[in-house]
Amino acid sequence: MNITYYGHSCFGVEVKGKNLLFDPFISPNELAKNIDVNKVAADYILISHGHEDHIADAVAIAKRTNAKVICNWEIYNWLTKQGVENIHPMNCGGKVKLDFGNVKCVVAQHSSSLPDGSYGGNPMGFVVESTEGNFYYAGDTALTYDMKLIGDYRQIDFSFLPIGDNFTMGADNAIIACDFIRCNDIIGMHYDTFGFIKIDKSEAVSKFERAGKKLTLMEIGTQLKK
Repeated sequence: MNITYYGHSCFGVEVKGKNLLFDPFISPNELAKNIDVNKVAADYILISHGHEDHIADAVAIAKRTNAKVICNWEIYNWLTKQGVENIHPMNCGGKVKLDFGNVKCVVAQHSSSLPDGSYGGNPMGFVVESTEGNFYYAGDTALTYDMKLIGDYRQIDFSFLPIGDNFTMGADNAIIACDFIRCNDIIGMHYDTFGFIKIDKSEAVSKFERAGKKLTLMEIGTQLKK
């Protein structure tokens, strides 16, 4: 699998030749100013919740690429009103079989509203399963005991976890989450974009190392192979 970081919590993951794009927030992000949003590839767009810093570019990219959007029911309704047609609505606990593998929707503990202020439904995380490997994209979430269910029932090869604290869990709780999901290979997200979530990156990496775990903090625009 090839991973591209577009900033904040937005990643592209190529799985079996298909481009999965998570939580597209690129054009309003000053830190991602060198990313051309009009060239971002997507066959699927997975949206964890409705906050602007996770959905800002979803409509434009969906219309340009005709990617299938995977999201909850409330976001499905909102996107439909914006003229997006290729959408697969889901909710926590559901799983869908797609041409690259399976997507399972799991619990995320957070809030969710849409850019127009309307209700955004329940936040979600995603477990992606394929013959190339399995990974967990947590979305915005606190540490929850529900994460143990992921580790109990699935082999997770690597995970995307928020580490910015304040609005989500920070590094300390993300380390505990590693034990819950039984995965020690973590790519950090949801940090440094705004003043509220600035972190000491060296300290976060060191904390993971001391706990016997690996935290990768990608530079925006770079790629990583898994």
